[in-house]
Amino acid sequence: MATIKEIAEKAGVSIATVSRVLNYDPKLSVGDETKKRIFEIAESLSYQKKATRKKLTRRIAFVHWVTEAEELTDLYYMGIRHGIEEQANQHHLHLLKYTVHELADIPQDIDGIVAVGRFSKKQIDQFKQLTPHIVLVDSDIEHTGCDAVLTDFHSVIKQAVDHFLTLNFKQIGFIGGKETLQGTAEPVQDIREHYFREYLKEKGLLNERLILLDHFHVGSGYDLMNQYLERPLENKIGFVAANDPLAIGALKAVNEAKIEIPDQISLIGINDISVSKYVYPALTSVRIEKELMGKTAVDLIMERLRDDRQICKKVYMDTTLIKRETT
Repeated sequence: MATIKEIAEKAGVSIATVSRVLNYDPKLSVGDETKKRIFEIAESLSYQKKATRKKLTRRIAFVHWVTEAEELTDLYYMGIRHGIEEQANQHHLHLLKYTVHELADIPQDIDGIVAVGRFSKKQIDQFKQLTPHIVLVDSDIEHTGCDAVLTDFHSVIKQAVDHFLTLNFKQIGFIGGKETLQGTAEPVQDIREHYFREYLKEKGLLNERLILLDHFHVGSGYDLMNQYLERPLENKIGFVAANDPLAIGALKAVNEAKIEIPDQISLIGINDISVSKYVYPALTSVRIEKELMGKTAVDLIMERLRDDRQICKKVYMDTTLIKRETT
């Protein structure tokens, strides 16, 4: 694991600046370029880039539903992007990058599409009009007729909840949010929330008061936890957060309230982004192999291009609970 000092040296900033950026300190007046550089360095230390000398010939549209600026709010997508970019170099592919707002700009003669995020059926139909070679990454809502690289979120939730149960928690809550896909009117229930409700109901522990929902970023986690702390505090409660930024925001609110972690409130995030090990206290999280998801997506598109495979594949990645100080 890289140290904060090593990250600071590579980024050309102070150790204090790195620490505050990695802890999402809202009072820190540092520009997005500096933040991006720090996050990129912290994330990139988990994989090695190799140089390529061969000419890039195949053209693959890489459609990302977040911009690189938006990646700063959830490094999960940065990790997937790194995996795609590295493997594309290994296969000598030329990536043409588009956001979800630029689908009309994808050329008609594209060789294939790798799309990261949650896309509507209408958007996926647009992809199919351009090419039969489509790989979706993290599209847990709609992936019919396409290759897909997915996470078994039922298993993710079970790992997190079971960890709390082994620690004899009787009160288990969820911090999450809702998303409205572009081109749709109604927000959809997040799959992590769905599996949480299902599993807690099965265990006879579902408590609607402990399901806190807003958006999927640090500020929402902070606000939701502050709202929760206005109520009488339950004795020993554990929260599963839909992603690490939500958990990190909630952690900040608990720290400010001087509530003991993990004795009174425990937290488990999902994704295990690089920042999770640097926050205080270090965040327990279910690790999703982000870079490997990106690499696998490129391998699938290469398999389609090379072998002309017609049958769609769905590849699910194993996940691992990484136990740290918040539990």
